[in-house]
Amino acid sequence: MTQNLKIWSNSFADLAAIPAEYAFGVHDAQSHVTLSQNRNPHLAWSGVPTATQSLALICHDRDVPSRGDDVNQEGRSIPASLPRVDFFHWVLIDLPADAAAVAAGEFSHAVTPRGKGGPAFARADGSIVRQGINDYTGWFAGDKDMGGDYYGYDGPCPPWNDSVVHHYVFTLYALNVPFLELHADIEKRFTGADVLRAMEGKILAQTSITGRYSLNPAVPV
Repeated sequence: MTQNLKIWSNSFADLAAIPAEYAFGVHDAQSHVTLSQNRNPHLAWSGVPTATQSLALICHDRDVPSRGDDVNQEGRSIPASLPRVDFFHWVLIDLPADAAAVAAGEFSHAVTPRGKGGPAFARADGSIVRQGINDYTGWFAGDKDMGGDYYGYDGPCPPWNDSVVHHYVFTLYALNVPFLELHADIEKRFTGADVLRAMEGKILAQTSITGRYSLNPAVPV
């Protein structure tokens, strides 16, 4: 679609490496990976269509292995030929139409074991937005130390033995509704897939920026 909507970040350039401070995990020479600062990156945008009534922001990793057989296994490597699936890292809806940016660290500034609360989040300007659960919720399910509902942003932590660099796509959507209606059964615990379905027919424009990340020192970013 023809549009003027644009998005950028002061935290990383499009198609460039995401700095470790915005990741969930960082490479460690002894244990392969250790927890990082997990701050959400700065994002800003312009060219919002005049008919926009709210904005939504979704971040997903498009390069997650479709099978976990080799994931983080010593002596193994996840082949590049393995089919890949999406993993949602951030689901943010009901941003006011006149919002122009999110600050670095505004929505996340550390790893929070057992998850973060939601879906409502009060911004410093007084606006109330909603955040869905990200896919760490399922990844850590059953883990006594980390299991819980992970609302909001949690950054990159790809398998340390993956043979491909991972791409993290931050997509901004301009919507023609002031408040995204979700099915009553999921309105307090919704996912990225739920939001994508709810936005169908309501998107006026969209734009994205992509960052790259790897925990495998043998894989150039």
